[in-house]
Amino acid sequence: MTALLAAAAGLALVGAALFDAFETIVVPRRVSRRFRLARVFYALTWRAYAGLARRVEDDARRESFLSFYGPSSLLVLVGLWALVLVLGFGLLHRAAGLVLSGGGRGFALDLYFSGTTFFTLGLGDATPDSTVARLLAVAEAGLGFAFLALLIGYVPVVYQLFARREANVALLDQRAGSPPTAAELARRNVRDGDVSELVGLLREWEAWVGDLLETHLSYPALAYFRSQHENQSWVSALAAILDVSAYTLALGRTPAARQAGFTFAVGRHAVGDLCGVLGLRPRPTARDRLDAAAADQLWAVANRMELVGDGAAAGRDRLTAIRSTYEPYLAALADHLLMELPPWVPPPGAQDNWETTAWDFTSPEPLLGPDSPFADAD
Repeated sequence: MTALLAAAAGLALVGAALFDAFETIVVPRRVSRRFRLARVFYALTWRAYAGLARRVEDDARRESFLSFYGPSSLLVLVGLWALVLVLGFGLLHRAAGLVLSGGGRGFALDLYFSGTTFFTLGLGDATPDSTVARLLAVAEAGLGFAFLALLIGYVPVVYQLFARREANVALLDQRAGSPPTAAELARRNVRDGDVSELVGLLREWEAWVGDLLETHLSYPALAYFRSQHENQSWVSALAAILDVSAYTLALGRTPAARQAGFTFAVGRHAVGDLCGVLGLRPRPTARDRLDAAAADQLWAVANRMELVGDGAAAGRDRLTAIRSTYEPYLAALADHLLMELPPWVPPPGAQDNWETTAWDFTSPEPLLGPDSPFADAD
């Protein structure tokens, strides 16, 4: 290998790793460049990992298996950057004609010297014997310190953003059921035609969706982090908020329609951009989440809430049209991330997560009776 070729290959590897780490960790916006080391890494590893997960039949075990991918992928990606940098500097040392004290030479020793320098081990058993090699060693050691500093700052930020996202996902348990559904969210937050609570909730979730859009575009690895319960996820939470916003808009001119429009707009923006950053194309849903029976239940809830505006028939048509603008994106996200989309209405006998614990060996009656705040108005 000629010195010129080694130098070119080394500079290319070091530049690629540094630029990719800079875009992933430092740049606070979506990176549209198609070929990236991090993008290739996630595309290859997630495909293999998801393929293994699909073979796990038990839902709880599959979700537990999938929960390891997000955190471990961060560590492996950082290790990959470090490996590429060590290899790149090893090639630069080879091109510079590194001669170690004691007369040792060879590419294996170049890699060893590069690794001990990058990780600032300072063992002293290998020291450069030329001016160029010493300058390279200083540059590599400084880069190793900077890389470690970025890593120390990056990982806590990702976990803070994850915790902030999941705190709101957990709040949907009592507000919309487990999994969250549009029918339950509307039923539990509207009483006797009073939508003030629903409007406030949609306003809060408008801010959550905006935060989700910003953080997951800046740090796409967050998309692979799983929630605490297998029937909860950030995708199902986003789907429920979009569903209830679409449902409210389809009801016609109600006091909640204006806020529902704002929340729906940012939600539609989020699913579109998140599919883009993950390289996904919208696709039809595998099954209709709102079949005829579920639609009848949904409009029955609207009648009980006294919110049917200009007729159920027109509302059904509006809802079908609105759903077509975001459900294909949700389907792409759910299929790619192996996260279930929630139904529109809860299944018979559904219980919230807060109603059960690991010590409940039987299926108790719902803890909140007909006089609870969750019950329909008479």
